[in-house]
Amino acid sequence: MIDPFGAEPRFDWERYRKVVAIFTRMLDNVVEIAGLPLPQQQREIEAKRRHGMGFLGLGSTLTMLKIPYGSKQSLVFTDEVSRHLAIEGWKQALELSQEKGMAPVLEQEHTITPKMLRERPQLAKDGYEVGDQVPGRILHARYSQYMAQVAELEPELVAQLAEHGARFTHHSSIAPTGTISLSMGNNASNGIEPSFSHRYFRNIIQSGKKTKEQVEVVSFELAAYRHFIAADAVDSDLPDYFVTADAISPEQHVAVQAAAQHWVDSAISKTVNVPTEFPL
Repeated sequence: MIDPFGAEPRFDWERYRKVVAIFTRMLDNVVEIAGLPLPQQQREIEAKRRHGMGFLGLGSTLTMLKIPYGSKQSLVFTDEVSRHLAIEGWKQALELSQEKGMAPVLEQEHTITPKMLRERPQLAKDGYEVGDQVPGRILHARYSQYMAQVAELEPELVAQLAEHGARFTHHSSIAPTGTISLSMGNNASNGIEPSFSHRYFRNIIQSGKKTKEQVEVVSFELAAYRHFIAADAVDSDLPDYFVTADAISPEQHVAVQAAAQHWVDSAISKTVNVPTEFPL
């Protein structure tokens, strides 16, 4: 983030891509130490090496960029965040494959079935028939609808993935991240959500004391606003772009998810808050 809440706040895309690259490589190493309870699970993760690279703090970031959550501008930004995550991730998938080898399932030969031809008509157009053997790396890079949209932006990258294979079969997944956001993220907004509330109080038992103490908890963006703009700011002092979950319409919630999930190749979590009297 550059100049949060300033006249022209900007997001540092170069630093973001570097962070994605670092964490993608870290998650690749996690496969070896995952310690899954069942041998079938361990075989599955070792064969596909899939992981769930994601992000949190979208709502807080939008606020510090002075972009109202759910607005058209926020949808453009959300799409861009997910797109950079995806493209950088697949660049790392190629580099890691060349360094350490592709995911084993992508090395294997897979038999073309009638179902595969129905679901991927391009296979038949390219001359494949039922019973043909095709390497997993070819099926993944050339005949995945998801990778097809990556190829629209990075055709050479996808061509290289078809030749050398990817280190993993799936890269991205957006989790709720509620506990992580509160306990380790200085109360940044969780997942792709807006902040639920910018200021509230929690009853906490402090170390060495037997009674609970009421402690003020503020969102990451309010803490940042107090740091950069107004040290004593409360809810009533905040600009209009400080929105909370209950101020977002269901349509806006869904629109943000649609913008994010376009580049997510695994799963995504989204909470849609609606009032009690919402018409059915």
